[in-house]
Amino acid sequence: MLMETAAYLERIEDLRAQIGQILQTMPLEALNWRPDEESEDHAMNSLAVMATHVAGAEHFWIGEMVGELPPTRNRDAEFEAVVAHTAVLTQKLEEVRKQTRTILQNLTQEDLDGVRQARDRTVPTRWAILHVIDHTALHLGHMQMTAQLWQGGQSVDSPRWFQRLK
Repeated sequence: MLMETAAYLERIEDLRAQIGQILQTMPLEALNWRPDEESEDHAMNSLAVMATHVAGAEHFWIGEMVGELPPTRNRDAEFEAVVAHTAVLTQKLEEVRKQTRTILQNLTQEDLDGVRQARDRTVPTRWAILHVIDHTALHLGHMQMTAQLWQGGQSVDSPRWFQRLK
């Protein structure tokens, strides 16, 4: 594996692991809870929706765009996710982990230096990978805040960067 893609993969896996940790520590009834349940516009999403969306976005950008797999993503369905157990989310994250790992392990320098067609835009392959990191980090923060709200303001265990550094 290229050193550059190994570094990208390490960041993506670290962020995804932090999401998994939040999901594992929350009670089942918290997974589908939205902080603004009274609102019809779903301005705030549940942990289940955010985890499903993160997995879907990673599949789209790494699987479909970078890995050039056939399109299968249903983005709208991600925002309707309701789960009965943490294992459903853990399985989604594990499936996308395997897919991302395989694709990034097999990228050549030519692939990494190339571009991909994302809808009506041409994007550098690196941008697609870095977008997954940005996007996942953003929603990890949303998930930390949602978990904190569920816990009545109690902070969520979030290891610091030097505790996660390999």
